[in-house]
Amino acid sequence: MKNITVSVDEETYRQARIVAAERGTSVSALVRNFLRKMAQDGAVESPNKRLLRTLAEIDESMRARGSQFSAADRLAREDLYDRAARRREDEEALKREPPR
Repeated sequence: MKNITVSVDEETYRQARIVAAERGTSVSALVRNFLRKMAQDGAVESPNKRLLRTLAEIDESMRARGSQFSAADRLAREDLYDRAARRREDEEALKREPPR
């Protein structure tokens, strides 16, 4: 097994010691497990892979909770970007409000 030296600021080290104590392990074991997992997962994950993984996790979570998503529930693109229509609706809502 190789030994390495890692430099971190005092607060990071303090937080790492707290986490290690809560998990009943050492800071060295936390770092070792982190590095082992990183090496197994393919070193550095690209932002695109991270985004795809996150979206897959969200999808899995929603399915597990029974969430039913329907594209028909979305606003039409024209409605979403029709700022003039939204402005008119806001102005009409203001007219309906009683003066303060």
